[in-house]
Amino acid sequence: QVQLVESGGGLVQPGGSLRLSCAASGRIFRINAMGWYRQAPGKERELVAGITSASSTNYADSVKGRFTISRDNAKNTVYLQMNSLKPEDTAVYYCNADLQYYTGNTGSYVYTARVYWGQGTQVTVLS
Repeated sequence: QVQLVESGGGLVQPGGSLRLSCAASGRIFRINAMGWYRQAPGKERELVAGITSASSTNYADSVKGRFTISRDNAKNTVYLQMNSLKPEDTAVYYCNADLQYYTGNTGSYVYTARVYWGQGTQVTVLS
């Protein structure tokens, strides 16, 4: 019932910038927290940045001051602006959303809470 679709990854020189987007679609009732994670080859997936429904944010120490997470609630979209990119930022970036979706017909909706993940987008910073 719900999909998260990411875009904006690519290849960039050190010091460059990229902007990732993740749009949620489907029978969404409410989106609570959203976040970006990344996974480099041979490493575990780690939190990069998170944002609550009230737009309170948190960041991994390694990206503070360089990355900015934001969201557009009207579009059910979360963004990650990445500046001053370093080779160690190379990874597959995944967005996730803690949300409630609905099923059923008007007047008899059933609401379910679940965390959804996007398919991932590759970010490569040349070394």
